Amino acid sequence: MKIETNYPNTWCPGCGNFAILEAMKKAIQETGQEKVVLVADIGCNSKIVDYLNVSSLGSLHGRAIPSASGIKIANPELKVVVFTGDGGSLNEGISHLIHAAKKNTDITVIMHNNRLFALTTGQYTASSPKGFKGKSTPDGSIEEPLNTLELMMAAKASFIGRTYSSKIDYTKKMIIEAINHKGFSFIEVLQPCPSFFNTFQFYNEKVYEADANEKLIKEWNYDEKGRIPLGIFYKEERPTYEDEV
Repeated sequence: MKIETNYPNTWCPGCGNFAILEAMKKAIQETGQEKVVLVADIGCNSKIVDYLNVSSLGSLHGRAIPSASGIKIANPELKVVVFTGDGGSLNEGISHLIHAAKKNTDITVIMHNNRLFALTTGQYTASSPKGFKGKSTPDGSIEEPLNTLELMMAAKASFIGRTYSSKIDYTKKMIIEAINHKGFSFIEVLQPCPSFFNTFQFYNEKVYEADANEKLIKEWNYDEKGRIPLGIFYKEERPTYEDEV
């Protein structure tokens, strides 16, 4: 079955989402289209489901995770994947993210982290760097950003990883491993937004592929210092929410 759809792509030229789309195409083809259901949040990230010929559900902003949880409970045989952004995950939907991780709900959450609200043209989010100048913070954000992976570790997610959108094959492999993991899987994808926060050069200079080590979660705190590790930092097998139910 053809993996692409005929929807016109509306992402900005050079958007990191194009690479994530390619990685996801490859991951679905290896996993099986008939087994996967996609759930979309609201934002540039969630347009990805329009371009993939896979069963999908469009949810409300910040509410994609509970929608995905309902699908998984209704049919535990499905591989349920959520596409969301840093705004939908860490602002509007942060409580759903934390509780799904705590319960070890057997879904995969892929968070496209461009570190701002891109669809609404540049407001800051909970992962924007301190001093970020955007539509809602013209003089620079005064808030410290959240380290998403530390949050997931504290919330007891059973699979925690980070990748970079430009590393397509690396991202594909991580997505496949996350989908096949039984339990709550969280992947942060560093995804530059060339229109409102172009971080390509920054990430190209900083990222490196690391071996599994949960201590590396604290190595980068979303500032300008230090290198940025990529990898699966934590993985644990334990009963899922669906098993317990």
